[in-house]
Amino acid sequence: MCGNVSAGCIRRMLLLWSFDFAEIEAYQAEGDWAAATQAMVAAAQALERGGAEMLLICTNTMHKMADDVQAAVSVPLLHIADVTADALLKAGRRKPLLLATAYTMEQEFYTGRLKARGLDVMIPAAPDRACVHGVIYDELCKGIVEPASRAQWNAIVDRAAAAGADSVIFGCTEVGLLLEPEELPLPCFDTTEIHAVAALDRALA
Repeated sequence: MCGNVSAGCIRRMLLLWSFDFAEIEAYQAEGDWAAATQAMVAAAQALERGGAEMLLICTNTMHKMADDVQAAVSVPLLHIADVTADALLKAGRRKPLLLATAYTMEQEFYTGRLKARGLDVMIPAAPDRACVHGVIYDELCKGIVEPASRAQWNAIVDRAAAAGADSVIFGCTEVGLLLEPEELPLPCFDTTEIHAVAALDRALA
């Protein structure tokens, strides 16, 4: 990715804290967001002590505790919803469909942040949200990519387009494993890529 933005050999130090997803998934399933927050804060503080000058939470759902993480450190946290909103607004899109985990689609920590930027966020109907959430955890997180699931998700996007959506937010890091943007009737905004590019831009500034 560095090669796409500048010529020559570019080096930037990267500190990475990789969680055991089984632990995180258990916190989510049990609704133990306090324990999840404690783990995230501890990781952020360790990264700051290690010399990090900027923090990224490389997942959408765990931005639920982004405010707590930011409050616990002195370096800036680059919020994935903020840079996604920037990309949508720059492209002239105002009514995105959000495809993500149920936590991200249904709770204000994410949609509220997008709405605060003036976006009219659409989320799927309840049965479709259950479908999206189930496919993420039962299939994509396990490396399973089913054509039948892709067809279901494509139909969800088609319905949203018919209802007035003007774009699609890939609001989970796994969404891009299943959906093919060229098969969809709306422009797609992959939060994983948007977040990474925005972080790189800041690191190189």
